[in-house]
Amino acid sequence: MNDTLEFNEIYQEVKGTWNDGRLRFSKQTVVYKNSKTGKVDSIPVPELTQAQWRRVCLGHGIKLCTSTGNIYKYDGFKDTDLEKISEYFKANYKVDLIEKDMCVKGWNWGTAKFNGPLLSFEVNESSAFEIPLASVSQCATGKNEVTMEFHQNDDTEVSLMEVRFYVPPTTGDEGSDPVEAFAQNILSKADVIQATGDAVCIFRELQCLTPRGRYDIRIYPTFLHLHGKTFDYKIPYTTVLRLFLLPHKDQRQMFFVISLDPPIKQGQTRYHFLILLFSKEEEISLTLNMNEDEVERRFEGKLHKNMSGSLYEMVSRVMKALVNRKITVPGNFQGHSGAQCITCSYKASSGLLYPLERGFIYVHKPPVHLRFEEISCVNFARGTTTTRSFDFEIETKQGNQYTFSSIEREEYGKLFDFVNAKKLSIKNRGFKEGMKRNDNMYSDSDDDQHDAYLERMKEEGKIREEANDSDDSEGESDESFNPGEEDDEIAEEYDSKASASESSADDGDSDGDRKKKPTKKAKFVKERKPRKKEKKAKDSSAPKRPMSAYMLWLNSSRDRIKSENPGISVTEISKKAGEMWKQLSKEKKEVWDAKAEEAKKEYDRAMREYKESGGGSSGSSKKERKKKGGKNEEKKKRKSGGGREKEKERATGNDSFKSREFISSEESSSESDKGKGRKRKGSDDEEEVVSTPPSSEESGSD
Repeated sequence: MNDTLEFNEIYQEVKGTWNDGRLRFSKQTVVYKNSKTGKVDSIPVPELTQAQWRRVCLGHGIKLCTSTGNIYKYDGFKDTDLEKISEYFKANYKVDLIEKDMCVKGWNWGTAKFNGPLLSFEVNESSAFEIPLASVSQCATGKNEVTMEFHQNDDTEVSLMEVRFYVPPTTGDEGSDPVEAFAQNILSKADVIQATGDAVCIFRELQCLTPRGRYDIRIYPTFLHLHGKTFDYKIPYTTVLRLFLLPHKDQRQMFFVISLDPPIKQGQTRYHFLILLFSKEEEISLTLNMNEDEVERRFEGKLHKNMSGSLYEMVSRVMKALVNRKITVPGNFQGHSGAQCITCSYKASSGLLYPLERGFIYVHKPPVHLRFEEISCVNFARGTTTTRSFDFEIETKQGNQYTFSSIEREEYGKLFDFVNAKKLSIKNRGFKEGMKRNDNMYSDSDDDQHDAYLERMKEEGKIREEANDSDDSEGESDESFNPGEEDDEIAEEYDSKASASESSADDGDSDGDRKKKPTKKAKFVKERKPRKKEKKAKDSSAPKRPMSAYMLWLNSSRDRIKSENPGISVTEISKKAGEMWKQLSKEKKEVWDAKAEEAKKEYDRAMREYKESGGGSSGSSKKERKKKGGKNEEKKKRKSGGGREKEKERATGNDSFKSREFISSEESSSESDKGKGRKRKGSDDEEEVVSTPPSSEESGSD
């Protein structure tokens, strides 16, 4: 038998909502991890006293009781899991998994039993429903009634507001009122905050960023009381998820962040984080409102009756002892300026992004905490307003996207190294000239992911270049982003649709720049024509491109992956294959590299035979026909264009005729209305004039 049992998509009910997570049974502990909040419940095996298997709304569930009085319920098991879990409990926990049926008669008369933190309503000794008393916010009594009100959860579509019990008027022990006794049993376990007794300590006038204002913080044994000029908040320690202590970028202030679930409320506003701001220079002497023996017995040396030091240290130390949770601080990350955070903007506000050992946290408006385990991928994108900054995008597995913008360009290297070291998936998109120096690093990250589609597109691009005899097409695509040539490209593309004044202006510009860039212009026009035509028509008789080593390995391993992971989707197969390829040894990869090399050689041989047999020659014949058509049009133009000859003579003269040429461009506007354009190339003594009628073929190529 295995040492552990693990189950995915196991649900735990929390104040009316079902939160999914993972449950693991081991020989020492039972661990449940909430997928939404990341909270971990750990139950030591020696504390287990009872285990029940029950039919519930989400299939089957397990109810675990401990010697400390706590009860844990997990739903979402299958009927076939009963035998496996029962044998594991007998062998490792020495506890029998008892099957118990729920009452489904629908009767409203029964017996109420208080079983630890649960109120169980039973009919004929079978449980009809159970109420967690920790969800009770208030309890009121009437003549023969007890009314319970519940805490509300914003994540639920339908909330249970109250439940009323009728208590028969029978006398209990010593003549006590049964209604009052019933209510006291509820209140003893209910989550009702009552400020009874004195506070352990009080911190005066602390600056709070969320919610905004200055508050007195009163520390009670079971809850935290924020007292402000306008609002008061009572925060039970059971709602505190995490504590963070973060240094400000100016190195003179500190953030103390308290993560809450459920959040505190003010009207329609929800505060999931409580953020306090301290100055490092502020000192305080603190005296706890307890005697020394009580402090030592309760806090076991974590706190002392008299303490002194920095204000932020005292607050964090007291909170850590009372909440009994670790304080998270930034790890080894250091930005370009030496700080442990990065200045950026989220939505409309500027703040600080802290890369932690297990996640990211952004302070302060609005605060955001993202754990690595809930992140699907990250993306580095060029800034939308300037090239001196970039955006950092985070996508979660739930489909949410968080964009942190306006990050200084110098921070890129440090942040990329951090993300790469944490093995987060990087999605490379949105980079232009502003990030050219990091292009190689991004391509490496994509290779690490083994994106099969990207690899295929790269191979097709290389093969298309070879078939078209255009080895420098990659440099040509870079030229399309050159600001100096952007206007020329637009003029070429829309020349047949341009107005008369635009055509004449383009003619003038080309005359002026003719001596500077004659060859680039001719090269640009000639090489774009066959490339666009070639994309539309593919030769089916051409040899198929060879597969890479990874693709060859994937084709041979796909069936094995499917058999090992039944029901796996296509996208999950690619992800799983990428992980397996990463872990493949160097010797095994060399075998597939050799197969890919053989396939490449076979393809090269087939391509040579294909070209020798006349394959792929259609593009060159089209070029010749186009060239002949251009010469015929040139002859027609020379016969009918007397005014053009005069313009030509002026253009071949010295620079003193430039202004005259610009002025006389209006004379040729009537000819450009007929769809005539002019291209000049070659030396100063030669000029080729090509007319461009608005036909679909030529306008597409231009």
